[in-house]
Amino acid sequence: MSHVHSFSTTRPLFGQVALVTGASRGIGAEIARTLAKAGAAVAVNYFSQRDAALEVVAKCQAYGSKAIALQANVADKAAIAKLVEDTTVLLGAPTILVNNAGRAHAELFLDTKEQTFDALMDANLKAPFFLAQAVLPGMLRVQYGRIVNISSIWGIAGGSLEVAYSASKGGLIAFTKALAKEVAPSGITVNAVAPGAIETDMLRHLSAADREQLLRETPVGRLGTPQDVAAAVLFLASPTASFITGQIISPNGGLVI
Repeated sequence: MSHVHSFSTTRPLFGQVALVTGASRGIGAEIARTLAKAGAAVAVNYFSQRDAALEVVAKCQAYGSKAIALQANVADKAAIAKLVEDTTVLLGAPTILVNNAGRAHAELFLDTKEQTFDALMDANLKAPFFLAQAVLPGMLRVQYGRIVNISSIWGIAGGSLEVAYSASKGGLIAFTKALAKEVAPSGITVNAVAPGAIETDMLRHLSAADREQLLRETPVGRLGTPQDVAAAVLFLASPTASFITGQIISPNGGLVI
């Protein structure tokens, strides 16, 4: 297909269609903007923050790329089907899927209720699983695709007081590796980005002392930024990353090695 071969250093994703979940703020918003800047048409998925999603769309369009905002609860399988269908009708079949939408939760393991466990698994593992299932037929048709799952360092190393969250993100890593093997012969790569401590809303709950400790434990001496994560996603989503699949790239400043 022509879009596989068209490559420019400034707009390496020209001709591609990217679907980014949970893209109204934070890391997801930065990923959407970064992919748009690289030339991709971007579907900005959001759950409730429509105005924020429309701001992201405007920034994507400012780069000269097509962009749309699409509401969907990606923990719902019927909503996933509609999201992928709407993206396909309005922009084209996605050749890039970034499973960014997720949910964090911290509490003692013995206090973790079944409802909390289910909500974390639905957001962090079930949604990426069925989103990948929904976009794969289109990728198989053109024998090309890039699936990037946003995991976490706690999916690699495990996090105290975040057992259910760690389990969901660890499951996402195993899913990444298994699906990568299955679809590799079809020109489709599946990788994960596992961020460390990133300066977003998810860290707002930390006390000043906890933040200080995080900084001390991170060898590069700073928290990460959404741009640090988006740069890794852009690399994995690019045509030039065709020999990289089933891998976990962890922008974490050396916190987990």
